[in-house]
Amino acid sequence: MNVRRRLIPIAAAAATALGLATLSACSTESSAAGGTDRFDVVASFYPLTFLAERIGGSHVHVTSLTQPGQEPHDLEISARQTARLQTSDAVLYLKNLQPSVDDAVAQSEVRTKIDAASFTSLEEHGNEVGGHAAAHDHSANEESSGLDPHIWLDPVRYAEVAKGVGRAFEKADPKHAADYRKNTAALVKRLDNLNTRFADGLAHTKSKVFITTHAAFGYLAERYGLTEEAINGLDPESEPSAARVKALEKMAKADGVTTVFYETLVSDSTARTLASDTGLRTDVLDPIEGITPKSRGKDYFSVQEANLKALQQALGTS
Repeated sequence: MNVRRRLIPIAAAAATALGLATLSACSTESSAAGGTDRFDVVASFYPLTFLAERIGGSHVHVTSLTQPGQEPHDLEISARQTARLQTSDAVLYLKNLQPSVDDAVAQSEVRTKIDAASFTSLEEHGNEVGGHAAAHDHSANEESSGLDPHIWLDPVRYAEVAKGVGRAFEKADPKHAADYRKNTAALVKRLDNLNTRFADGLAHTKSKVFITTHAAFGYLAERYGLTEEAINGLDPESEPSAARVKALEKMAKADGVTTVFYETLVSDSTARTLASDTGLRTDVLDPIEGITPKSRGKDYFSVQEANLKALQQALGTS
């Protein structure tokens, strides 16, 4: 099922089932949700798995619905695995990102349902986001707009989500509330420091415009005074129009763009074609939807540091 159907607020998706991947708070071996003596949490994909593990620590058993290397937007899961969800203590997901997860959670009887999107604000973004976008008028932008779920790429919004998840864990498992508060505070402090590094590191770049394959970095761009120009919209599998490609080629020359960014979980062919046609280089800007051997880091923080360096190099530091 395509993500574009859920990125528009009025859309509805047909019911599908919930699946179970590997990833645990204490080990990487495959296991079903539930059936442990710890607080069992099912997380829908990596950014939420990461939060659950960091906040829960040794008190939680975390399983991820999205396997490493799997594109989370298109996750489809089985009825058998939906049944396993019922044995978990909590499910942590981000509404409107994965239609099959939304449907299965809505139909499940899981005691604690935690929607990460409820802890911060979501905005409607298209394929052009940021201060510079106001100077442009691309009709394609309206066609590809919708509620942007990529809140974890903004450390400030991600910290807001972390606080909300911590409160939810405290309420659902009060016996370990003190540890959850302590772990949440430590995580939020690291996210605050990361925000400072991004703000300082991108404050004086020569350019403020960057090109990506799909519009995952809108919140990050807005946070640090940049403009993201995406080849595709919020849907990573959509195809750009000829007019959009032409507009990007013109904009790249006008704004001194040096780099077309692609990501590790989707094809880089469109990015490389545009870069070749415009004489630009390519590089990775990772939306951190999953950690694989191709990732430039082993966790959220190390990949974000790599993203910061890639942006600094592409935009030019002065």
